[in-house]
Formats: sequence, structure tokens, C-alpha cells
Amino acid sequence: MALSAKRREKLPPGAVIVTAMKFVRGTAQELINRHKTEGYGFPVVAIVDNLNPLDIADMMKDGGAVNIIQRPAMDKQLVETVGRYARPGRTMLLLPDELIPRQSEAFAVIERAIRNIAATDVNAVIFGECGSGKEQIAKEIYRLSSRSQKPCTVIEAGGAALVGNHDPANLRSEVLNRMEGYFKKADGGTIIIKNVQLLTFEKQSVLLHILENEHPNVRVICTADPELRRMVSEKTFRPNLFYILRPVDITVPPLREVTEDIVPLSDYFLFNNFPKNVCCLLKSVNRLFACESFNCISYGV
Repeated sequence: MALSAKRREKLPPGAVIVTAMKFVRGTAQELINRHKTEGYGFPVVAIVDNLNPLDIADMMKDGGAVNIIQRPAMDKQLVETVGRYARPGRTMLLLPDELIPRQSEAFAVIERAIRNIAATDVNAVIFGECGSGKEQIAKEIYRLSSRSQKPCTVIEAGGAALVGNHDPANLRSEVLNRMEGYFKKADGGTIIIKNVQLLTFEKQSVLLHILENEHPNVRVICTADPELRRMVSEKTFRPNLFYILRPVDITVPPLREVTEDIVPLSDYFLFNNFPKNVCCLLKSVNRLFACESFNCISYGV
């Protein structure tokens, strides 16, 4: 723990501490306790393995960990979670809520599907690899829908948002209490469940119960890795819940399959994250790199 304290003293302002539950010189809980005792103000994000809801709630109480990430979800949530609490001296590249313009025919098909789905009131699943823009597509469906003036709640399936507070006097499931709360908050609107394949079987059962028995006036749009289809066939994800969540779907191709979108996407990030006086140079270099790497043709800058 002494080594951890020395490292904390060297951290720059705006840093975030990411810790596993156990490490060579102690535990995450000990680190958090000492962190508070010595008056350090760095946010702590804890990586946990199958921790039960009571232990998670205890770790987060009284200014402990600011967030919890289940280890299976680490590759999908870590960058976004750290970005939420970090206060860096330099600009971070974060995806916007709106769709980024692209030029591929594949994305033109997706845009048409977005408009068609938004005109209905059915649930939907957006499939795609990590970082492919699934959440932006889900939010665009919401914005174009008749529910756009009602609330939109975004939930991370593998995060701490679905961990309820323990109430010994209440025999109802903590997960049920928390999930019902989200549906009440989004009444008349939309719930976006990110990485729905990370829902535990218990949470799948609770969500199925709410949708089948309580019939909330809420549209559900989910994002998912392609592996969700395999999970359904292997029965590790409940098929009956999957069919309720996926009357329609959109599949987002990875960027390696639509290389014509590399230039417009990189141009967007350059112009929105760098000073204008370096954008022209970076844009030129970027176009040359993209064309050289993927053997494409570009007409000027």
C-alpha cells in the first residue's frame, strides 16, 4: 500500500485511479479507505469479478469508488468510464451523440433503416463491434421518433447502474426495483441498453418480467456485439427476451469493411478535436495515409 501512496502523489491533476479488487499489496477497499483518509480527491474506478450487489454498494458508499466495471465488460467500458471522470489537460477524442456523416453505400442503407425504424414504435437491436457507433444510431432512432419529446435513458448493461440499494424490509429483487425505476423515469420515452449481451441471467429474467407482465409505455433499443446471436443459440441469453427486444435490427459493418468511410470520419475528429491552424496539415497527412494504406483515390484536400 505504501507503493500505491507514492504513485498517487505523482499523479497529475485530473487523473483517475483504476484498480482491481485485489493486488499484491492489498485490496481495492483498503486503497479506497486510505485514499479517503489521506484526503486524495482522485476518482476511483474498481474492476470487479462477479461481486454481489451488496458488496458493490458497500464499495461505492461514502465517497468510495465512483464507478464499478465488471471484468467481462472492461474492454467496452473502461475508456468511456475513465473519460467521464478524467480532467485531462489535452482534448480527448469522444464520440458525439449525433451521427457522423459518412459516404459509404453501407452507411446510406443504415440511414434509411434508421428512418424506417424511427417511424414505427417497435423495439430494435443495433449489432456491431466495439466502437462502431451503435449508440449514436440508437440515439438517432430516438431523435427521429414520435417519442423524441419524452425522456431517453441510457443504461450500461454491464455497469453499476443496475445494482440496487439493499433494503432488508423489502423482499423484492434489488435489480427489479432499480430496473422498474428506470422504466418509470422513461415513461412515454425510450430506454437504450448498451451492450445488452452483458446482462446476467438474473437481469435478463427481470427485464423479461417487466416487458411481458408490466407492459411499460417505453421503447427499448439495445446495442450488442455480434456474439449475442451465438449466445441466443447456446441459450446463455434468453431467446424469448431476445425476440421481444429484436423485432427489427441494424448491423453496423466494421470500418475495415467500409474503408471509404475512414476519410470522412477522421476529418470529423480532426476538425472537432484539434486547433484549426493544424487541421489542414493533419487532414492532408491523414488522407495520404488512408489512400496509401487502403489503395484508394482522393481528389485534393
